[in-house]
Amino acid sequence: MKDEKKAPKLRFKGFTDDWEQCKLGDVCEEVSGNNGNVKGLPILTISAANGWMNQKDRFSQVIAGNELKKYTLLKKGHLAYNHGNSKQAKYGTVFVQNLYDQALVPRVYHSFKMKTENNPYYVEYYFATKKLDRELARLVTSGARMDGLLNINKKDFFKIKFEVPTPVEQSLISTILQKLDQTITLHEEKKRQLERLKSALMQKMFADKSGYPAVRFYGFSDKWEKRKLGDIFEERIEKSHNGSEELLSVTLKDGVVKAESLDRKNNASHDKRNYKLVFPNDIAYNSMRMWQGALGVSKYNGIVSPAYTIIKLKNQLENPCFYQNYFKKYEILNVFRKSSQGLTSDTWNLKYPLFSRIHLFTTSSAEQQNISSLLTLLDYNIALHGYKLELLKKIKKFLLQSMFI
Repeated sequence: MKDEKKAPKLRFKGFTDDWEQCKLGDVCEEVSGNNGNVKGLPILTISAANGWMNQKDRFSQVIAGNELKKYTLLKKGHLAYNHGNSKQAKYGTVFVQNLYDQALVPRVYHSFKMKTENNPYYVEYYFATKKLDRELARLVTSGARMDGLLNINKKDFFKIKFEVPTPVEQSLISTILQKLDQTITLHEEKKRQLERLKSALMQKMFADKSGYPAVRFYGFSDKWEKRKLGDIFEERIEKSHNGSEELLSVTLKDGVVKAESLDRKNNASHDKRNYKLVFPNDIAYNSMRMWQGALGVSKYNGIVSPAYTIIKLKNQLENPCFYQNYFKKYEILNVFRKSSQGLTSDTWNLKYPLFSRIHLFTTSSAEQQNISSLLTLLDYNIALHGYKLELLKKIKKFLLQSMFI
């Protein structure tokens, strides 16, 4: 009877042969040292989260010094195992060097290349499945060294056993995962670009101390009016009727959210009759953390902890999302920070009486609406790319677990 572990759960059509178990050293061979002609070559390091990075990018400087003769020359398509312990990779990571034709890498890495026609990315992705972690754990001769590296010697590393299909199947598996990684990287870059665009607009579309913003929509040219926040907002102080309303919370990242959606322990009091009512278009903020941006416009009817402050616009023609974004602008956060500063940094508190005395420039409801609509559209697209990223990462995780033995 065939061993069921000789084939993965998910395969490309047409492949039915059992996979062969072999040692890493059967399909790979060690790469070490350099020929001395290394002047000007890039110096790389492995990050468990980001793969290969230039030393300067990761450490803000080149830390190799005059020790280049001790570095390993790694060509494009060769691999290295960084046996460093980290949150992302408890037993280290393997990556194919795909940035440069030639580069220098620390000699403490176990560097190697594939024999014959075997695919290097297949090995990289096999290690990414974490299926070899148990064997790597067995090879650790003691705890982490002073330099943070696990004590896994090179000889034992190349004796690691794993399952290998034909080179053709290796290449197909590697190709689909590479395409997936490229798509993930593309969405990550688009998300970063949108975040940078929003950050730039946040600094340019709100008035500076002159009363004029640097960037405006066509048709708006009037100077913004300096107003006291107490003339724009009033505090909502209504309490819960019986504590049975929907429980809300305020986060730095997402603003007002349903408490049940948070992946953390619920620390709410059992008796919620003292909790504050919140209605759609109210702005709720954490009085102790508003200077960090812990605020948001509510979409819901509900209640929040008494620690939060709830404010509502006096003039319903004004736009709450405009003010939410305005309050998250860097310079305004500094105003909040200075205004709420007590005797020590631990006593910062911005309850409504202090908040209401702060002045800022504001504009017509029409310009507020335009600014809010643009920033909301950017937020939607940023969130969309974030959702797609999470979905792609889940697909990759599924494939890593299903396409390998």
